[in-house]
Amino acid sequence: MTDLNTRPSLGAQLARRKPLKKAGDHSGEELERTIGTFQLTMFGVGATVGTGIFFVLQEAVPDAGPAVIVSFLIAGLAAGLSALCYAEMASAIPVSGSTYSYAYHAMGEGIAMVIAACVLLEYGVAGSAVAVGWSGYFNELLDKTVGFTLPDSLSYSPIPVDGGTTGIINLPAVVLVIMCTMLLIRGASESAKVNTIMVLTKLGVLIMFVIIGLTAFQADRFENFWASGSAGISAAAGTIFFSFIGLDAVSTAGEEVKNPQKALPRAIMGALVIVVAVYVLVAVAGVGSQPLAEFSSDEQQSAGLSVILENITGSNVPGTILAAGAVISIFSVTLVTLYGQTRILFAMGRDRMLPAKFAEVNPRTLTPTFNTIFVGVVVSLIAGFVPADYLWDTVSIGTLMAFSVVAIGIIVLRRTMPDLERPFRVPGYPVTPILTVVACVYVLSGLAPVTWLIFGCWLLVVMAFYFFWGRRNSILNGPQTQDKVL
Repeated sequence: MTDLNTRPSLGAQLARRKPLKKAGDHSGEELERTIGTFQLTMFGVGATVGTGIFFVLQEAVPDAGPAVIVSFLIAGLAAGLSALCYAEMASAIPVSGSTYSYAYHAMGEGIAMVIAACVLLEYGVAGSAVAVGWSGYFNELLDKTVGFTLPDSLSYSPIPVDGGTTGIINLPAVVLVIMCTMLLIRGASESAKVNTIMVLTKLGVLIMFVIIGLTAFQADRFENFWASGSAGISAAAGTIFFSFIGLDAVSTAGEEVKNPQKALPRAIMGALVIVVAVYVLVAVAGVGSQPLAEFSSDEQQSAGLSVILENITGSNVPGTILAAGAVISIFSVTLVTLYGQTRILFAMGRDRMLPAKFAEVNPRTLTPTFNTIFVGVVVSLIAGFVPADYLWDTVSIGTLMAFSVVAIGIIVLRRTMPDLERPFRVPGYPVTPILTVVACVYVLSGLAPVTWLIFGCWLLVVMAFYFFWGRRNSILNGPQTQDKVL
């Protein structure tokens, strides 16, 4: 570390960028490259296909009518623009840390810390929120299968929401986070294998819905296809868009992937294609098998696709299987979001933007054990004691800010480092990254003021830590920088 008298000014510290070298050319800890392209694709699908698709039709169909299929395609296009930008950035900078690392290389240390605040909020809060949701579906599945549910005191947090039920602790949510943490400690390869099994299972459940739904398909339910107009289609697309969030989780695995410059873009685009195809098929089967008016019923709103199956078959067995699919969906989403959080903290620890302890790797499992336990403890505490209603919007703001920065980073790197090797290049440059930013800003503009207030307070905390600790300990703060960094 340099002497205080020779340390660069605050402005220089905020603007300094991490030099780009070949993967592995750093003196920090290494992660083991064990994940293949297919497993990485399943990471993207696992983080994206959560319970949203099991319930989003009930929220979107009343807005768009039969044209909800177009809304799915529009939302998929918006997510696809972001996925294209992530694919180029991941192929050019195949390291851990996702958007934080991309910003550090492309736009400097100050922007990197702002984005670190965004992605830590996105992954940490998302892990807690989906764990809380898992608790409810787990109890529902217990009720359908064995006729037993956990008492309210062990199923709800002590914080009330609109006068709703309260308890002592949301125990199933805490248990889920602990199970995911233990799996991640065992190793990235084991986690990827388990995630792949869960993803294939929940895709199988959704395909089952499509097949059964098509047996009751009636073409006349698509009459007056455009009746809701562009406003209804846009409103539904905004609701559906958040069902596509999670594709960026692929890029957090940059240093544990075999042949990352080719595998990362392939996995990102492969996950996008799978998710869009499954979502559109579910929308076609759902709308074609049930009158539009029934999507607005109270029963439908609370039970999602399972009610459609029960109405078609007259049996609760398919609905029970679908509930099991929802439970598996949330498990895999929690696993991947916790994984992404630990890898971002690992990258920050190696850059000395956090204490070096966060970058320590267990010599036996080659995973950041301390880091993973720390994340597991924090996320489980939030999941056990904070209702999901207070968490979801903060996930959205972190994700959309990250999407925007990656798109801007593409433009910056194309100008500042035109000769950088890019195995994958965004088609339609510069229109594609610009449209990505416009789409993200549009969705951000609709978030509630309280969400911006929460985000602002969190950002102040992160930047205060940076000003008082991070900038003084940064690996870029010494004359040996060029030999240390990636």
